[in-house]
Amino acid sequence: MYQSRTRRLWLLLVSCVAMLLLGCGQDTNTVANDSELREIRIPLGAGGVGFLPLLMAQEYNLIEKHARAAGLQDLTVRWIELGGPAVMNDALLSGSVDYIAAGPPAFLTLWDKSRGTADVLGVAALTSLPMYLNTSASHLRTIDDLTNLDKVAVTAIKVSIPALIMQMYAAQHYGADQAERFDQFTVTMTHPDAVVALLSGSGAITAHFTSPPFHQRELKDPAMRTIMTSLDVMAGNTTFAMLSTTRRFHDDNPRAYGAVLAALEEANAMIRADPLAAAQVLVDTDGSGGFTRDELVEVLRDPAIDFTTVPANVMRYATFMNEIGALNLLPERWQDLFFPEIHNLSGS
Repeated sequence: MYQSRTRRLWLLLVSCVAMLLLGCGQDTNTVANDSELREIRIPLGAGGVGFLPLLMAQEYNLIEKHARAAGLQDLTVRWIELGGPAVMNDALLSGSVDYIAAGPPAFLTLWDKSRGTADVLGVAALTSLPMYLNTSASHLRTIDDLTNLDKVAVTAIKVSIPALIMQMYAAQHYGADQAERFDQFTVTMTHPDAVVALLSGSGAITAHFTSPPFHQRELKDPAMRTIMTSLDVMAGNTTFAMLSTTRRFHDDNPRAYGAVLAALEEANAMIRADPLAAAQVLVDTDGSGGFTRDELVEVLRDPAIDFTTVPANVMRYATFMNEIGALNLLPERWQDLFFPEIHNLSGS
């Protein structure tokens, strides 16, 4: 009996130790994934109203705030100035940054390219807003009037929102085989540089496909006019900028990932609740673009601009890009493009 009791006690002790070790192992793995992450690297995007949620997160340390609430006391964010969707795509794939902010076309290209490797998926939208094709050239009344002497500034050739909008228009009016009809007229230029080039009349560009507040800045010149908008082609508002990351970062850093998403939601809520404070952040961090703070407040109150994490019309871009061969795989639904945390939203 003594031996039997001893054996039972011994087995119980072994079981307890095993359970303890297993529990410790699980905690260690979970904590290690988050605890070893000391810094998140995020490019600020192309600037302007469309990327204001990131500027708000930077100004008010929103990611750090939500990280601390999740138990990550030492996590910091390094905000990086990095231009162009193509450059940011390369930076994410190379591991130089942890997130990138760009328009749906650039994201879709990266989603398609990285399937089975980095597996890049969307985190959430940042903003939904229209884009505007502005010019002062007397011969340009519509996009159809472009000639070999014209240059249209876009943030990236072929993969930016303006480039895709122009391709969609061409396919609708000239046939699918003519989708790239206007690509020959596009040149890559940042929005601030394009504003200067267009308003100076230097001849470097004759038109600029732009977004708020650069659009409003150009229209302050009475010679400028808008000859086309993204609303004309998309028949509704679309996601302008969105955040994405790799599956590995998402899976390995659940608390940090959650902090980033929560920060975006809070940033958008802050902008909607207090446009005046948000406009001041835009002036302080991104420059006024020739606007006063009160003028920027009016821009932020434009009902066409929606500060939301809900994806809008992303599938329409995907469908078109698949039709013209720019996207190998057509996702079945918008949720296929985003991580599960926002699948309950009414996206499109």
